Amino acid sequence: MGTMQQWLTDQADVRTRRGTVRNTTARTITGRNSATSDSAARATLLDLASNDYLGLSTDLRLKTAAIDAIGRYGTGARASRVVTGTQPVHAELEEELCGLTGQTAALAFSSGYAANLGILTALGGPGTLIVRDEHCHASLIDGARLSRSPIEVFAHGDLAALDRLLAGRSQPRAAVVVESVYSVLGDASDLTETARICAKHDALLVVDEAHGIGVAGGGRGAVHAAGLAGAEHVVLTATLSKALGAQGGAVLGPPALRAHLVNTARSFIFDTGLAPAAAAAAAEACRIIAADPSLAQAVLGNAAVIAQVCGIEQAAGAVQSVPVGRSEDAVQLAVRLEDAGVLVGCFRPPSVPDGISRLRLTARADLAQEQVRQAAGLVAGMVAAVAPGKVAAR
Repeated sequence: MGTMQQWLTDQADVRTRRGTVRNTTARTITGRNSATSDSAARATLLDLASNDYLGLSTDLRLKTAAIDAIGRYGTGARASRVVTGTQPVHAELEEELCGLTGQTAALAFSSGYAANLGILTALGGPGTLIVRDEHCHASLIDGARLSRSPIEVFAHGDLAALDRLLAGRSQPRAAVVVESVYSVLGDASDLTETARICAKHDALLVVDEAHGIGVAGGGRGAVHAAGLAGAEHVVLTATLSKALGAQGGAVLGPPALRAHLVNTARSFIFDTGLAPAAAAAAAEACRIIAADPSLAQAVLGNAAVIAQVCGIEQAAGAVQSVPVGRSEDAVQLAVRLEDAGVLVGCFRPPSVPDGISRLRLTARADLAQEQVRQAAGLVAGMVAAVAPGKVAAR
């Protein structure tokens, strides 16, 4: 066996010992409220693991919009947006995103990951200090690393530390990076105070709204709810693959930022444009969310049920985080729950630090509260049996 092949084998053994093995098991969505694995032996599964917070990925209106776009524009954009890849549907999507969030300009990327890489690498460099919350998503961490900027990291939610870091900077420019709602713990940033500190120190605030759009602020996002939509020193990024039920990403802010990204963001310039079907579906989702705030209310209502039944403090958004502790316990619980008919997320290192692995339950607007209550009760009972004291089973 060659050196590289031996290393790959050794790494697989390490992951097995640590309980951090991941897989790509295929599951087919069979209805708005269920999913099944490809094995016919498995029963119908209740999905509390996906990010389809509003249930829009299977909504007939989105599917119709996607099919119409394929008929009009084809299955792919065929080129980079700066060559021939920009279609009218991209402009439509960007307009609807602005209408939903209250921003003045938007630029669609092929994924939320690409959007985060794009904005940080385009704004970064030796003259820009990037200061980020320690719980920021991997895409933001990678974007900061690739930006060639000096980087400072502050303890999660420690705004006093953020204030000190900005006050002591030597760089002429600074960008502060936070998430509106964090993906693992489900807690929210204090955007009002963070924006105030950024304004005080002439820093740009970049807010990742991946888990905020469609859920916070009646669906318009946490930035809008905080009264910061259109603020010149606040920009946001978003994914189209969670509450919007499609795929892709976007950066939203002033027109000058959009123009800068079109000309400098490598993950935009050198990537094929977003597929027309995804763009059309996301645009339709924006219209639906803007017209129907009850969808966001339904998500939060089901989130409250999960938190109450599991005996945990309700998190800010759809994600409700149930602590377990050891990664091997989290994996075991996720497998047992799937066998019992409930799909949940399993977060372990490196997604979370050692010793704080957890199950992540995501509320969805298209589930009946009784369904959610029964599933959460099953989760609480199993966690209490494996990791006593982590939840108050009810």
